[in-house]
Amino acid sequence: MERRGLSLAEIQEVPRESLILLVGPPGAGKSTFCHQVVLNGIAAERPVIFVTTEQSPAAVTELMRERGLEEAVALNFVDAFTETVGLTCTQSPETICANCADLNSMSVAIDKLRQRVGQSHVLLAFDSLTSPYLLNKEEIFRFIRLCLIKIAAEGNSVVALMDEGCGKEEDLGAIMSTADGILKMEIKEKSRIINVIKHPRLEPATTEIPTSKASASKIFDTALWDPKIMNQFSEALRSGFGGELERRFAVNLFWPNFMRWSGMLWDPKRFPMMTYEIWKQWGALSGVMIPLFPWYVRLFYKLYVPENFSKVKDMKKLWQLFGRMWDLRHDGFIKYMDSISKTDEHYIRAHEYYECCGFDNIGTTTASMLSAVAAGMCQGFEKERRDWNAVETKCVGLGDPYCEFKLVPGEVGELKASLEKDSSVVENIHERLMNQLVEFLINGKPLVERPTLGSDFMMSGNIMIIAAGERYRMAMRMGGAKSGKEVGERLMNWGLNEDDTIKRVIDFMNYCKVGKVTMDETIRITENRESVFTKYYMTKWEEPSCLFTTGFFNGLFSAVKNKHVREIKCIAIGDPYCEWEII
Repeated sequence: MERRGLSLAEIQEVPRESLILLVGPPGAGKSTFCHQVVLNGIAAERPVIFVTTEQSPAAVTELMRERGLEEAVALNFVDAFTETVGLTCTQSPETICANCADLNSMSVAIDKLRQRVGQSHVLLAFDSLTSPYLLNKEEIFRFIRLCLIKIAAEGNSVVALMDEGCGKEEDLGAIMSTADGILKMEIKEKSRIINVIKHPRLEPATTEIPTSKASASKIFDTALWDPKIMNQFSEALRSGFGGELERRFAVNLFWPNFMRWSGMLWDPKRFPMMTYEIWKQWGALSGVMIPLFPWYVRLFYKLYVPENFSKVKDMKKLWQLFGRMWDLRHDGFIKYMDSISKTDEHYIRAHEYYECCGFDNIGTTTASMLSAVAAGMCQGFEKERRDWNAVETKCVGLGDPYCEFKLVPGEVGELKASLEKDSSVVENIHERLMNQLVEFLINGKPLVERPTLGSDFMMSGNIMIIAAGERYRMAMRMGGAKSGKEVGERLMNWGLNEDDTIKRVIDFMNYCKVGKVTMDETIRITENRESVFTKYYMTKWEEPSCLFTTGFFNGLFSAVKNKHVREIKCIAIGDPYCEWEII
């Protein structure tokens, strides 16, 4: 018989000789729960080892300080995140570096820290198993048995986290079957639910924890934008984006789709929603940035743009104003459907749209940028500042001959269901992209080509990182690491040697116009498409923005040459090119 209302203190106590698995969707509060378990262990003067796979030790420590960790206390970390994604891991007596893609390195690092902290009643916190699982599906169960279960059996306590919805249900079930206890977390509108499914000491129970509503994400900070650059951009718009500017942004559509669906693996439910909201903010910037444009642009907007876009004639006027932008970018053939639109319900149709091309009948909608930007543009330009949204009603991914979305003011009930993805669908899309890539690299089979527009369009770079949260950035970094590792392994399995594998991948990146990629002692990319947009507009950005590319290089070199790659220069922060050293 299930009882309700266990105290958090009871649930957060991890018994000796036990592996407690905490499962739930991303964002359910698992890491917060884990941090409190660690704080409780420190208060009880237990030796603690914290394995972090999705954040740096510095980020975890900062969060722990906010929750009461004393300044004098130094945590013992196995850092399996930093090196995995190509960042600099600094080893110290309290921190040992490992790699999520190499489970043996994680086992060795944990053993080394156990020897340092002592063998008596250690608390091992593992946040989380998701990345090691996605990077090593065939080996993760052996790692759990020979490392985590073994540590627990030796008189220690282990709490490990695992995301629901980021892999196969049967795999999660198999992982859960290895645990001595299972705590399952759920999210409700104003609370988090902890279900004790099984436990060495507790009966099945449910506990509800009230939560405060998260504040809405802040729109892009326009202080980052340089008015001089905006003047240059407006002149480029008037001249039709020709010449140098168009060449600097052109990229093969395979690359950004490869990036997006690789990152999606880490959070199939929230990642599409995050992407939609970020692109929506990006669209709203068109209105926010008006004061940064030259006087004649501001006057044109004032005289031409209607008060609101409820009526078909006014939405048509807005789309005539911005429709040329889509044409110049070569995103697709985009048309406002005034014949089927009506007041406060507008329809936009797209043929050969870059986000959907090549994903025919994949079983889900695949576009997000166009509809989100359109909704943001309406919100940004309207003086009423209504909250607009857009949802795909047709998509080539669902077997339709074109993509079409509905644009309305206010909330759209079916939007969330349309954007969220099932992990099996995401894995199928990722597998399709990997197969296309390997066929190209081995047999020279062409990548995706649109019948009329061809394969190139003007990529907006990784500008979304400015508004993206840590979860989004982690997914992009880890998605790159997984895809790079997988490409390297597949090419080696085909019989290619190490140098030929690396050369073919570099040639592929040049073919995709990722930038001009060269390699000798280091790897350099001039006009890197992932960063050039940040540099082109923002003179005050201070962080390298090559999230996916760095992870991709690191995964590739880890698999092929057992080496690591880290970014040492980035055009986003003012360097003349992006550069990675091979360690």
